Amino acid sequence: MAAGQVGQKGAPRRGAPLSILSIIWRLIGLAFIDAIAIGFAYSFFGGGLALAAVVLLVITFLINVVFLVERLYPLRWISPGVFLLVLMVVYPVLYTMYVAFTDYSGAHILSKQQVVDQLETQFYTPQGAPSLTWTAYRSDAGQFLIWLTDPQTGNKFLASDTGGIQPVDPNDSRFGPIDPADNLPTTIDGYTKLARLGTFQYLTPLSKLVITGNINGQPAQLHILSLDAAQEGFPRYAYDASTDSVTDQQTGTVYKAQNGFFSAPDGTQVGVGFSDFVGLVNFQRVVSDPRLSSAFIGVFIWTFVFAFLSVLFCFVLGLLLAIVFNDQRLPFKGLLRTLAIIPYTIPGFISILIWVGLLNPQFGPINTFLRSTFGINPQWFNDGTLAKVAIFMINTWLGYPYMLIITLGALQSIPSDLYEAAEIDGASIYQRFRRITLPLLLVAVTPLLIGAFAFNFNNFTLIELVTAGGPAVPNSVTPAGQTDILISYSYRVAFASGAGNDYAFAATISIFIFVIIASITLINFRLSRRVENLI
Repeated sequence: MAAGQVGQKGAPRRGAPLSILSIIWRLIGLAFIDAIAIGFAYSFFGGGLALAAVVLLVITFLINVVFLVERLYPLRWISPGVFLLVLMVVYPVLYTMYVAFTDYSGAHILSKQQVVDQLETQFYTPQGAPSLTWTAYRSDAGQFLIWLTDPQTGNKFLASDTGGIQPVDPNDSRFGPIDPADNLPTTIDGYTKLARLGTFQYLTPLSKLVITGNINGQPAQLHILSLDAAQEGFPRYAYDASTDSVTDQQTGTVYKAQNGFFSAPDGTQVGVGFSDFVGLVNFQRVVSDPRLSSAFIGVFIWTFVFAFLSVLFCFVLGLLLAIVFNDQRLPFKGLLRTLAIIPYTIPGFISILIWVGLLNPQFGPINTFLRSTFGINPQWFNDGTLAKVAIFMINTWLGYPYMLIITLGALQSIPSDLYEAAEIDGASIYQRFRRITLPLLLVAVTPLLIGAFAFNFNNFTLIELVTAGGPAVPNSVTPAGQTDILISYSYRVAFASGAGNDYAFAATISIFIFVIIASITLINFRLSRRVENLI
């Protein structure tokens, strides 16, 4: 069949011209994707996430190119997954790395421009500022228009929250008939003048109006003080980009940007802190900060031991059960296998909380049995060693069904001929396991063991729900507990140590954890290749 013809099932071959209907459906789909992406990008820009918005728009553009250019046909079905990977994985990683080089925290949560914008919205009223007389007009829609008069200059202004503050033009065509009582228009373009009693009724919403503009040629903000008076306010702070400083125009004090704050020479600060680039400061804290450096090595060793032993215990128990369930002579194998994997079907956090209740020193069934039978009452969560034992018990219960499933499948893939030949040669059960079962099993499950190790290295949920990192280390000034692993320790240092949310420091610790896990994973992959070569 020539290129461009239709195959047997009606699908156009590559290179064939698209039908009008196919093009229309493709454009509709892309328009739907583009609309969603533009909506998200708009919200990102509004929230100050310009980088995320740009990345999203670039990815959306590339998706359009891939689906509209026929030469890129092979990329059409994998491009959405690749682009989502970039957006959902690569971008957060890069953003975390960026945050690690800043002082982004609870005290420095806004950008510098946001802080400047906040300061520039503040106004002050100088001493001796003249009071303005005012009269309110109200539309049928409930909007207000304020007529202002400066008694010193005689200048008149019209103010509204939508139009700002504008000088009055006596010949304005919007003015209705003049009221001889006060020489003011009775109506102005759909707004009706309020009597004094009517103005009193709306005094609360009128006093909350925020109207900015120019009064007597100067930027000002209108403040309605009472039924008789309004006052003009002037911008208090002015930002100078050339000197990166903010000037208090009421006092003349200059605040320069220093260490994430606008600070005066005497150390006083204005406004809230802003996020700023600090270089390697957060990385230096890993070594120099006594809260972290004094306990980092101990926490790291325990993290490594915890991850290694968790995988070992789960693997050994899962393998033993798999060997038993793989025996053809075992009755009710299907039922027993089903019962054995039940812990894997229950959400982990539910199982963890159930175990915490079982191990409760006062009311738990386990301690009740131990007290009545052996006269002991282990304090599972107050003793560091017992807390670690409890963590291993719970994690083994949660993890062995997974190891059972993968090892059972691997055992069933080993040819029975190997066992028969070894048995003929006189090999014992142990020798057959040592020389045949274990090597072939490790070749199949080593990548899964590496993944399980990486998972347990960051098993924050287990540590937090069982012990919350406790018990505390005696006489320690660090927030680390005796069962804290690196991820829970960094969480406590960054978020739960009473020093405020230190997001930048948390990002720095995350980078250290990433480097450690990546290094261990590479080493394990090299070791697994050696195992394969030996076999």
